[in-house]
Amino acid sequence: QVQLVESGGGLVQAGGSLRLACAASGRTSSINAMAWFRQAPGKAREFVAAIRWSGGSKYYADFLKGRFTISRDNAKNTVYLQMNSLKPEDTAVYYCNGGPGESFYSGLEYWGKGTLVTVSS
Repeated sequence: QVQLVESGGGLVQAGGSLRLACAASGRTSSINAMAWFRQAPGKAREFVAAIRWSGGSKYYADFLKGRFTISRDNAKNTVYLQMNSLKPEDTAVYYCNGGPGESFYSGLEYWGKGTLVTVSS
């Protein structure tokens, strides 16, 4: 089992920045990749970004247009999501996701409980 705990959400004005963190614990040796998803009110959960634990290859949703950056600290078993130039439409609950598989676009095995990001106009 792997436990994922997100932090860093909050309220920010449009154009501002936030950095989310996700700390993994438990059987972290089983993790192949970590990802971030988000779910806005009334919408389906969507893929945001992913990073391979070994090698660090990164993958992003097309709609981000370079505004977000995913990174990892293997020593701390933590993945980060730096979010810049935030827009009101980025308002959502952001979920950390990870696990041993390859299907990070559709979601891996383990999920965090989410952290709310609210962007005011």
